[in-house]
Amino acid sequence: MPRLGLGVWKTNNRDSRDSVIAAIKHGYRAIDTARQYGNERGTGAGIREGLQQAGLKRDDLFVTTKLYNGEQGDYDKVSKVLDNQLSDLGLDYVDLYLIHWPVDATYIESYHALERLYKEGKVRAIGVSNFDNDRMSKLLEESEVIPAINQMEFNPSQQEKDILTFDESHGIQLEAWSPLGGGKSLSNPVINELAKKYGRSAAQIILRWEWQRDIITVVKSTHEKRIVENSDIFDFKISDEDIQRINELDENSRGLWYDDFKWHNPNGQYGNSIDQWDDTNEQL
Repeated sequence: MPRLGLGVWKTNNRDSRDSVIAAIKHGYRAIDTARQYGNERGTGAGIREGLQQAGLKRDDLFVTTKLYNGEQGDYDKVSKVLDNQLSDLGLDYVDLYLIHWPVDATYIESYHALERLYKEGKVRAIGVSNFDNDRMSKLLEESEVIPAINQMEFNPSQQEKDILTFDESHGIQLEAWSPLGGGKSLSNPVINELAKKYGRSAAQIILRWEWQRDIITVVKSTHEKRIVENSDIFDFKISDEDIQRINELDENSRGLWYDDFKWHNPNGQYGNSIDQWDDTNEQL
């Protein structure tokens, strides 16, 4: 799996298509989407056009999508959901299929469905997203296939130390969403001091820090210039001392967690619907 990819969260179908095309053209080989984002059609169009423009084949790209909260359930249900997702993406398979959030009533059953889809070859790898250690422990006790990935919010102010340690001890790779802290980390004084020191942008400092921390990273942008800039992190190295300075910025401060969702907390902000994100009805 490539360690740096483009994500399309909160991006409409048209912008998803255009950003995916730009990413593939400029060397990205991993694309991350989800049913809950409402943009799998646009992402799929971008994959097809991007591969064609770059002269690449489907197997040259690593595509991740996710099982939406409101569609979790048994094998028959999840299999049909995946078929619909593959149709929207215009793909015969996805490289990685994740449970998007651990809905307590269904995530074990849903993961068993993913295991069967994996064994059938409809997905190349399976994993989860946003799983704390308690839920991951329960999942490991009741499953056969160890999740390849746990995709978590990870950035200088939220470094998931306990989850990272637990996952590493079980051979599970942590993958970062919101690697720039929703933009907040870009204004951190330490990050900006290091950006000046290394002659780089704040985003490049953060993404290089995550690279040196061995975190797989999904970074989002709809601007071609930033898509290029975000991938330009391989010709410099942050010193161990400066890596530690960024490590010390951890505030254990999440931007989105279980209590924000109505499936976990009746007073949560979000329910089981894709329309919680912007522009889900955008037509190509």
